[in-house]
Amino acid sequence: MNHLSIGLESRDRVNHAVGGGFPEGSLVLVEGGTGAGKSVLASRFAYGLAEEGTRVTVVATDATAREYVDQMHSLSYDVVEHLLAERLRYYHAPVDGDRPLLAPLTETGGVWTGDALVADGFGRLCRNDPRFGPVLGSGDEDRAMQRFLGRLDRPLAAGKVAVVTVDPATLTERALRPLRGAADVYLELHSEAVGQEIRKKALVRRFAGMKQPVDDTIGFSVQQGRGIVIESRTIA
Repeated sequence: MNHLSIGLESRDRVNHAVGGGFPEGSLVLVEGGTGAGKSVLASRFAYGLAEEGTRVTVVATDATAREYVDQMHSLSYDVVEHLLAERLRYYHAPVDGDRPLLAPLTETGGVWTGDALVADGFGRLCRNDPRFGPVLGSGDEDRAMQRFLGRLDRPLAAGKVAVVTVDPATLTERALRPLRGAADVYLELHSEAVGQEIRKKALVRRFAGMKQPVDDTIGFSVQQGRGIVIESRTIA
């Protein structure tokens, strides 16, 4: 089994903490509440993939392209060269309209012209999609999620990697269950205030097809000018 390295070995321990990269063909779920670190971790994954030469597409619900570049620059993740070389493509997905938001994530070409897709704010995409959103709370959202996952099988079967971030508050438990069950890699993020510090951790709920041992719990912080910094580790 081949793996996509998330790089930056000389800078941080993120790639080492996840066992040397994500297995090709895997669905990676990063779940956590507001402020848990989902977006910055997804940004680190995208930047590291691009640094390794992997073509990656980022779809995000919050930041415009300019805001994204500025945010990445503040973390010392200089994505401009990757954007110009089209190793990294960035799409802002506004959720204030009637346009389909989920269909582009499963269509051939488009966001899948590269080898990896990072969908940051996947829960918001689901909630605001004109077909998926109205199903939430109806009791059929598990079937709707299963249908979406079925359409995602094609790019994953081709060896591509999909990383999705979800705030569980944006979806129902019934919608989340199929997503959690389908994820090959499932990271559950938490944060807590300890004195003046905000400590973040990723609990590794599942990691199928690991290349090397993966940390059970990944403690990390987000530092201006440095990005993600791994702070503690517990090896499985």
